[in-house]
Amino acid sequence: MPSALPTGDPAPSSGELPPSALEGLGTRPFGVYVHVPFCAARCGYCDFNTYTPGELGSSASPESWLAAFKHELSLAARVLGSAPPVETVFIGGGTPSLLGVPGLTEVLDGIRSTFGLAPGAEVTTESNPESTSPEFFAGLREAGYNRISLGMQSAASHVLKILDRKHTAGRAVAAAREARAAGIEHVNLDLIYGTPGETDSDLKASLEAVLSAGVDHVSAYALIVEEGTALARRISRGELPAPDDDVLADRYEMIDDMLSGAGMRWYEVSNWAVPDVGAECRHNLGYWLGGDWWGFGPGAHSHVGGVRWWNVKHPARYASVLASGDSPAAGRETLTPEEARSERVLLEIRLAQGMPLSELPSPSEASRAAADGLLSPEALAEGRCVLTRRGRLLADAVVHRLLA
Repeated sequence: MPSALPTGDPAPSSGELPPSALEGLGTRPFGVYVHVPFCAARCGYCDFNTYTPGELGSSASPESWLAAFKHELSLAARVLGSAPPVETVFIGGGTPSLLGVPGLTEVLDGIRSTFGLAPGAEVTTESNPESTSPEFFAGLREAGYNRISLGMQSAASHVLKILDRKHTAGRAVAAAREARAAGIEHVNLDLIYGTPGETDSDLKASLEAVLSAGVDHVSAYALIVEEGTALARRISRGELPAPDDDVLADRYEMIDDMLSGAGMRWYEVSNWAVPDVGAECRHNLGYWLGGDWWGFGPGAHSHVGGVRWWNVKHPARYASVLASGDSPAAGRETLTPEEARSERVLLEIRLAQGMPLSELPSPSEASRAAADGLLSPEALAEGRCVLTRRGRLLADAVVHRLLA
């Protein structure tokens, strides 16, 4: 279907947005995402836009990235004009903790001086457990960070080895405890389940370790084998078995049972949080509920008022374009009302609160999905589509049915 700006249309070098996109700015959640593209080593399953020192050589560095980030801050301030104070900040990667406390402080100070932070703003950074310490967390707390997300993946050494993770099995839990001791208000641990060679006992031990860490948020993702990764090549050569869908479903149910039994609640298909303490990731909720955000850094995606754009991927190109005074956006698109509605169904149906039945193109399909055990009949009677646990396991298929 046609759109005002076709998918992949080149973005203007000025970065300017159409007036329609800026209408209502501030009435929707406004967040900032910052992509730090550096990693000490590449994990075998990862296809994110990240680079090791050996891959970059002398073409880019954290110092050149930080200078370019400041240029993009100035660009964003000019394009958005009277942008509202930032409600959520999320520093992702890559490995943001490689910037150290001075670098991460400089990033947050730049955001604060450009936009201002709303009272009670959520400020998150991802961190690799191996590049953290009690002093690191204390420094982040002093700088204004109040949420940490740590990549644990597994408590089993042999699983970490298959994933090419470099941290030791117990380090993520120790780091989580250090973060809480430093006064970081909210701490998340990420898990990956379904790795070749992982057993039910391995996952159970990982969940027990997570619960022992005292965190208030857990993200758990089924392993996806992405084309072009080292893991995909090992599977294609027959060195490792591919993840099994039935096993993944069983593991998801184990995760849900154990986390729910410990008092956590799922609020998005892959995310659980301690209720009533503000532990849900507000930044990610902004994505799922159609908020506005500016994504800074190489390859980062942004969305404001129905216009979506994405930056050039390579850090050296990102820096050189901004140094010349141009926008680093590689392309952009404007969503039609039909596309926006489809995306709303795709994202909101994943939330525990579900979505209004009235948003569906054919509400009758929701009744059939409820009869098949995919949607809650009780919620449907109240005019909302809410996934059952079986529906969560088949969320993508449910979306396809509801949009058919």
